[in-house]
Amino acid sequence: MKPIHIILAVICGTVAGATVGLLFAPEKGSDTRAKIAKMLKDKGINLNGKKLDELVEDITNEIKGE
Repeated sequence: MKPIHIILAVICGTVAGATVGLLFAPEKGSDTRAKIAKMLKDKGINLNGKKLDELVEDITNEIKGE
């Protein structure tokens, strides 16, 4: 494997692991989404509620293999 593929695999694995952790967290989904939105805004990424919900749905579907 090329080094770039290894780096991408590590990054994707990290994102997938974090996503699974968030999806199975004991907090309400709306609280978790609010925290994610705040973190993204702190990093300069602005998503409205609808876009954030779409992102969460896409990630959920990807994990479920749909």
